[in-house]
Amino acid sequence: MKPPGVFVAIVGPSGAGKDSVIRGLSERLTARDGVLIARRVITRPSDAYEDHDTLDEAAFADAEAAGRFALSWSAHGLRYGVPIAIDGAIDAGEIVVCNVSRKVVATVRQRYARSRVVLVTARPEILAARLAARGREGTEGRRERLERAGASEAALEPDVVLDNNGVLSTTVERLLAQIRSWRVRFSE
Repeated sequence: MKPPGVFVAIVGPSGAGKDSVIRGLSERLTARDGVLIARRVITRPSDAYEDHDTLDEAAFADAEAAGRFALSWSAHGLRYGVPIAIDGAIDAGEIVVCNVSRKVVATVRQRYARSRVVLVTARPEILAARLAARGREGTEGRRERLERAGASEAALEPDVVLDNNGVLSTTVERLLAQIRSWRVRFSE
């Protein structure tokens, strides 16, 4: 029987490039890697910076009440959920990678015995530029996100920290190498 897989929680401040790193990872994966990139459900339409499924508030609440999410949380006035189907993938031995809130790291560690936390970081000026470029919130909203950026990172006790200040492909390659090493370690 195949051992259970691993939940890889990608966390970090807004603007660190978590979704870009995950997109780059998905482009480099092969079938042998046994990795599933979990697609989140959010109560906001997707855009060029964040690809996800969308539900309105009422439909999200119904899905949550029906147990259709393995994880769910609120942040920035929105609701986020990770479909329950990831549990089947983990039970089948796959590695599941998902961008999640720093708020749910403790829940991830409790729910998935085999979990890893990857903190994606970037310098404050890079975070500010990326937040401004995507244009989702005004100056005050960006300021609030930047203030929260470093507040809870130390408490996360991440398994891996990825500095995403430079070339994206370098960050992606580091994540891919780490995931492949976990595949070997956890398949024994």
